[in-house]
Amino acid sequence: MDAQLAGDSYGKSAIRLLKVVRDDARHAVHDLTVDIRFEGDFAAAHTKGDNSAVLPTDTMKNTVYALSRQHDVDPPERFAARVAAELLNAAHSASRVTAEIGTHVWERIVVAGRPHDSAFEHGSAERRIASVVCVRGGEPTIEAGVRDLLLLRTAGSAFSGFLRDRHTTLKDTRDRVFSTAVSARWRYGTGEVDFNAAFAAVREALLGTFATHPSESVQHTLFAMGEAALNARRELADIHLSLPNRHHLLADLTPFDLDNPNMIFIPTTEPFGLIEATLHRGT
Repeated sequence: MDAQLAGDSYGKSAIRLLKVVRDDARHAVHDLTVDIRFEGDFAAAHTKGDNSAVLPTDTMKNTVYALSRQHDVDPPERFAARVAAELLNAAHSASRVTAEIGTHVWERIVVAGRPHDSAFEHGSAERRIASVVCVRGGEPTIEAGVRDLLLLRTAGSAFSGFLRDRHTTLKDTRDRVFSTAVSARWRYGTGEVDFNAAFAAVREALLGTFATHPSESVQHTLFAMGEAALNARRELADIHLSLPNRHHLLADLTPFDLDNPNMIFIPTTEPFGLIEATLHRGT
């Protein structure tokens, strides 16, 4: 039997970069993780051991560092576009280059009521995502998003009236803890975009809707969050949301002759419900 190559890609993952921008005594830090992916005509490397078309992944890493010294890395969407275009130009056999950036959160340490100029504490696990795909002979596709945005609310969340069968043990509830780690990814349409302002507006819309939406289910609130994001910025063409349901189980305190009026919960990580959907603008 002759094996045939059905598809392939290669690249460099988890390129870590910290850039310190010094404006006299006041510093800013940009902590990034960059992933690069090449697609194109690299069959000879697999079938013949011919590496003449293969740009080393070490070169990809070096390109990220060199460009970060020469150019701003904020907003990350513009830096990702610069990296992808540079690498597409360098590799003649690549037809498609994707550069994806995750931005890690650092916040200024507050000393005597004032944010310090050059000392920082690590923020949440949340990461801002910027992803740019450059294709030969075409316009780049720009996506942005957020990953691991940890949210929790203790009121206004219900789940009832669901389908039941002989294995269903879950009871209806009109008052439950709703906790999730939001991953959202949206695609920008054509035209100029203020990426930092757009990201801030979409994030604010997601947070505000999560906090205030009268939730009948994770699905119900997910749709409301996506709709709010699309309404917040007209530049968004569509948005994909992933909301894992981080269950908090009511602890049984009856063995200790204690009641539990929705006060004591057991957070669980596995198993968990996973709810996802993509929303786009209606016609």
